[in-house]
Amino acid sequence: MTLFALKRAAAAALIGLTFTGLSSNAWAGIQDYEFQLVQNEIRQSGDGIIAVRLFDKRSSKVVPDAVIIAQRVDMAPDGMEMMAAPIETLPSVEPGIYRFKAQISAAGGWRLSLGAKLQGEPDTLESKLVFKAVP
Repeated sequence: MTLFALKRAAAAALIGLTFTGLSSNAWAGIQDYEFQLVQNEIRQSGDGIIAVRLFDKRSSKVVPDAVIIAQRVDMAPDGMEMMAAPIETLPSVEPGIYRFKAQISAAGGWRLSLGAKLQGEPDTLESKLVFKAVP
């Protein structure tokens, strides 16, 4: 076997290993993850607790250890996006559940906007979740 043929065979083997070695996780994208509200109704109060679950849509398993990089809560569903409330991140009580404390001052429709970084994903997960504040 000549040196040229050996190089071609090695290159072909390397290409084959590259394609067969890729798992489904390598093809995962940020669109494979989703935040969901734990409850769609929150009590109107100065210290309303909003809990969301982050899960992988491919496996339906929760995703722990995401880093929340942005959060906002406002009344956009009722046409008052400028009416935002203070919000802060709370410690998690179980893996894959992310909690926030917000000053939900009025009953009605509210929107929670989140930005999160997930381990192994280069993109940022952005989500807008609508819930209702009840007296």
